[in-house]
Amino acid sequence: MTASLEWQKSSFSGANGPNCVELAAAVNGTVLLRESEAPAVVLSTTPARFAAFLDAIKAGGSAPTAP
Repeated sequence: MTASLEWQKSSFSGANGPNCVELAAAVNGTVLLRESEAPAVVLSTTPARFAAFLDAIKAGGSAPTAP
């Protein structure tokens, strides 16, 4: 599933070290996230939910919960 995807490392992960958050866009538009130390564990979400998650983090609040 993740071999042919183009993973992008978070700019907040820094240049060095193995602890990086990475994300990729699947062909179907799904946003995929993984942690570089466990690349086989992949979380998926919709672009709208991912945007809401990022907005909540930027605002300093809690991340939205699933319905």
